[in-house]
Amino acid sequence: MGSSSKVGNSSYDYSFKVLLIGDSGVGKSSLLLSFISNSNSLQHLSPTIGVDFKIKHFTIGGKRLKLTIWDTAGQERFGTVISSYYRGTHGIILVYDVTRRETFTNLVGIWAKEVGLYSTNQDCIKILVGNKVDKESERAVSKEEGMALAQEHRCLFLECSAKTRENVQQCFNDLTLKILEVSSLREKGSVEVKRQKQKRIFETSQRGGCCSS
Repeated sequence: MGSSSKVGNSSYDYSFKVLLIGDSGVGKSSLLLSFISNSNSLQHLSPTIGVDFKIKHFTIGGKRLKLTIWDTAGQERFGTVISSYYRGTHGIILVYDVTRRETFTNLVGIWAKEVGLYSTNQDCIKILVGNKVDKESERAVSKEEGMALAQEHRCLFLECSAKTRENVQQCFNDLTLKILEVSSLREKGSVEVKRQKQKRIFETSQRGGCCSS
């Protein structure tokens, strides 16, 4: 048996928090379910109310990861609630629908501003995702425009389809690999680092309080 698995009671090396944002109806929940469940049963998803999250364990680049992916509602929200979505986030997926131009322009008008206001990790990795490329005949935003916006805001970029699952796994892989490249994010998500910190706190408390002679 390898020494691999148990850190406390967990079998992963890193735990990262990822946030899905964008207008209502762009397919955030569909993307998430396509990634989590490896199924195509996405036809009858109702809009997310408030916030939902899913957990996915997988291995990439030899590292065992736990992703906690928060799926947020796209409608108007309130600052006090939103700030908790962003707290401690390692990666943000900004989603638009390639067939609905306003969902693309809202990324700058609404969502990029929100990220600037509430994101607590300065090094947080962002990926811009154009969803619904299976509806190519209805396309209203070109791939080149998506790439240009991503470059302007220093985001990764990918087009995908939650329906056909094209590039869905790639989206989460690209984001995760980039997070792993950033030492500050890697450390924040490292189970081993957290375990060492807890051990130091425990040992300090065991050495006695302020009045020991």
